[in-house]
Amino acid sequence: MSTISPSGFDLTPPSEAERKRLEADLSPEEADVLLRHGTEAPFCGGLLGQKDDGVYGCRLCGLPLFRHRTKFESGTGWPSFWAPFDEAHVTAVRDTSYGMVRIETRCARCGSHQGHVFPDGPPPTGLRYCINSLSLEFTPHDGHLRDPLGRGDDAALKAAAGAA
Repeated sequence: MSTISPSGFDLTPPSEAERKRLEADLSPEEADVLLRHGTEAPFCGGLLGQKDDGVYGCRLCGLPLFRHRTKFESGTGWPSFWAPFDEAHVTAVRDTSYGMVRIETRCARCGSHQGHVFPDGPPPTGLRYCINSLSLEFTPHDGHLRDPLGRGDDAALKAAAGAA
């Protein structure tokens, strides 16, 4: 049984075989961040300076996680957003590693680590989703969304854009 997000995306987790295929496509650095909850060094990520209009999706499964219009310069060294593409696309998990209490963000479809969310962002949400560039892939607004699970994500993105 599939679960569909309010914006029309299939959130059903990948099967074991699909997951193995997706994970095999990751670089060692991407695997460290996405699968083992690592963090890339600040000010080094390839998407930090990305200014074009488009969508930031999960590097592992392709699910859209953030829109460019919610991106802002936080000065922290990681891409930052004040809201997700769809609240149902990002899962919050309490993280007590390193002697801190934080809220980890994960892709709601595949469970991959994206980063953390903090309550010090700009209006209107006051949130700062601090996300690893290695966890994301950028699709320009006129581009085609990668759909590694064959779920019709590109068609859902076009429909969501038309409804926005």
